[in-house]
Amino acid sequence: MSNFCTLFDAHYLTRGLCLYHSLQRHAGDFTLYVYCFDETAYDMLTKLALSGLTPVALSEFETAELLAVKTERSRGEYCWTCTSHVIRDAITRFTLLEVTYLDADLYFFAAPELLMQEFAASDGSILLTEHNYTPRYDQSSASGRYCVQFMTFTADARGMAALDWWCERTLEWCYNRHEEGKFGDQKYLDDWLTRFAGVHVLQHPGGGIAPWNIQQFSTAADPLVNGTPVVFFHFHNLAWYEDDSFMLGRYRISTAAVNHIYRPYIDELKKQLHTVQQLYPGFTGGKVPCPDKKRPFWRSLEHKIKGKFHVIR
Repeated sequence: MSNFCTLFDAHYLTRGLCLYHSLQRHAGDFTLYVYCFDETAYDMLTKLALSGLTPVALSEFETAELLAVKTERSRGEYCWTCTSHVIRDAITRFTLLEVTYLDADLYFFAAPELLMQEFAASDGSILLTEHNYTPRYDQSSASGRYCVQFMTFTADARGMAALDWWCERTLEWCYNRHEEGKFGDQKYLDDWLTRFAGVHVLQHPGGGIAPWNIQQFSTAADPLVNGTPVVFFHFHNLAWYEDDSFMLGRYRISTAAVNHIYRPYIDELKKQLHTVQQLYPGFTGGKVPCPDKKRPFWRSLEHKIKGKFHVIR
């Protein structure tokens, strides 16, 4: 049994469902614990009653310590604050020996066991994934060397020591700004190789493929990058507009990556929206208003140079 946890609200519900179904295809026997950050997401997941998915209501999860800082932080900052606490809560609430946190906008194209085998062989207690930025997009100094996207903690002394420390830090400070070497919940991870024992950094090239590093790889069907299976892709900054077009973000994405990675995911998003709308007619699935099409010339040029793409339905 593999145990995963994630968090999202109704705005990210269709992405969370894509994550779940990708695990269903590739993860074998698993449980995904979903911490629902609004009542709508909790109600929808409860009614969908998906096998292997356990929803947790926000009211069941939030502690007095978290509620004390909630009003000081934006919605996004509060989610970052809660990530480490979600991981710890999943371990303690469900008596797990090990759990892997997943960002809701991940999608598995191959078995996560390919990554977990490497972690097991390392004899580690904590698994981190690097951003592995393409040089032109390198934000390591600002956003951190590691990405809070796919992290495993074992419930042993080493794993819990790091997790408890992280929970304490995010309660103290977790904001969407750079301040004294900190940024959100992510920069706290930078020195973990020396701060904590039992930390393993993922080496598998198919784990952690994302829009900020896909430029380093040649992409083919299945999908593959440089001939290696893509285990998961992080669909960061993907915008789904009300006219059913998609903005892929501020990174240059090749046509091959669009066809073999983005299009299958977009098809899955639309499928999951249709499924939810059978129960909740009118649900928009996290779509956002279309941007102003009358952009200044300099903005259109910037989009072209930086490789911003629209994928039209």
